[in-house]
This record gives sequence, C-alpha cells and structure tokens, in this order.
Amino acid sequence: MTKKQMDDRYEARLATGQDDIASALRLRYRVFVGELGADGPGVDHAAQTECDEFDAVFDHLVLVDRTVDPGLGNHVVGVYRLLPCDRMAQIGRFYSESEFDLTPLKSSGRKLLELGRSCIHADHRGGTGMFHLWNALARYVIEREIEILFGAASFHGTDLEALATPLSFLHYAHLAPPALRVRALGGTAQPHLLPAASVDRRAAMAAIPALIKAYLRLGGFVGEGVFVDHAFNTTDVCLVMDTNNMSAKHKEFYTRKGEAG
Repeated sequence: MTKKQMDDRYEARLATGQDDIASALRLRYRVFVGELGADGPGVDHAAQTECDEFDAVFDHLVLVDRTVDPGLGNHVVGVYRLLPCDRMAQIGRFYSESEFDLTPLKSSGRKLLELGRSCIHADHRGGTGMFHLWNALARYVIEREIEILFGAASFHGTDLEALATPLSFLHYAHLAPPALRVRALGGTAQPHLLPAASVDRRAAMAAIPALIKAYLRLGGFVGEGVFVDHAFNTTDVCLVMDTNNMSAKHKEFYTRKGEAG
C-alpha cells in the first residue's frame, strides 16, 4: 500500500454517533482487557466493551479505518478520550482525580484538557494512523486554546521493583516544576526509587512506553509519585504538558503530527 493510500485510508475526527462510540469501547476492551489484562466494574466481557461513567461527558477522538464498513462495528482503530475543563462541572471531577491530587492545575486558572484511554489497534500501530490522530488532537487543542494537557499514562504491570529504572529516570529527569506538580494520592513515598547516580538512562528509555516518550519529547513532565491500579494491571504516572513552554521546534512537531491508561 502506497503512502497516499495509507493516508487516504484513515480519518481522525470526533465521534459523531453511537456506532463510533460503540466501536471505540470495543477497541478499548480489545487493547486494555485483551492485551493488558485489565478488569473492573467497567469491563463487560459479554459485550466485549470497556466503559465508565465519564464516557458520556468526554469527547471521543477516533481514528477511523475508511476501508471498514461502520455497520460491522470495528471501524474505529484508534481513540483518545478528551475532557476540556469547561465541561468538567457536568460530572464534578476529572477522571484522574481518583489517582492524583490535581490542585496545582485546577487552581492555576488556565484552560485544561484531560487526556485518557488512549489506544490504537495492534494492526494499525507504527504507521500513519497515529499521525492522523495526533493532527486531530492538535487541531482540538488549538481551536479551544488549551494551555495545559494532562492525564494518567500507564506502565504495564504493578511490580514497582521491576519498573524501578524507568520510574526513577522520570522522577529525576522529568519531574514537573512546583507550579504544575500534581501528586499521587496515598502519599508520594517512593521506596522503589533508585539512587540517581545508578539509573541507566538507556535502559530506562527502552522501558518507557512510546506514549510517555512522545510527550517527553514535546516538553512534558510527570507528577510526583505513582498510582498502582491493580484493576487495570498498570502503574500510572500523571503526564503534564504546558503548551506555552513548548519550543518552536516542538510546537511545529506537535501541530504537524501531534502522537499512550
């Protein structure tokens, strides 16, 4: 398939109806439950969907495979769940407030956008699909004049000792400045952290998920501490990105490509 054919294959847009939403929820089940072993009250094994009470309030940015008939129910091959701060009042809190103290962000007076539940079908990773999804996200941010993007991002698994190298690297090299430093609930003690001098940067970067690395390249930070989500079989950090602090080079990358809880 040529590059033009690949580009023509995909469309990234906000979900426009129940067919889109249903397909997105099935994709989330396939990735989070089928691949990563998640479970919990929002998982419906019979219907093979993953959802929660926030889905009715969030915008769903979907990557659509145009070669698939929407009537088949699997035309959505990528998804981002987005909650702008002016809509948060409809449900009373951000999703990630169940894991992190967001007081520094909520008291900043700036326009916030929470990102979450980002995933892409295994057959569509590593191609142009992600670029389409990022471009659409960039347009969303620009049109709404969003200043700060944030959300939980996940490492697979809940063994903190096994994740000590990448988590230590993020803590020492990419900790958010105090004004943006959200903190994990349940305390920020991190006995798993290695001494700074002993952290192997190359090994750490190899172990960091692609979504987190993408935001670090754009100038993103992580909050303090981690949240272990046993139901979802993940260890979560809170990513924070101030669009005003992005360099011109990074802004160009983001608006051209704009790229995973």
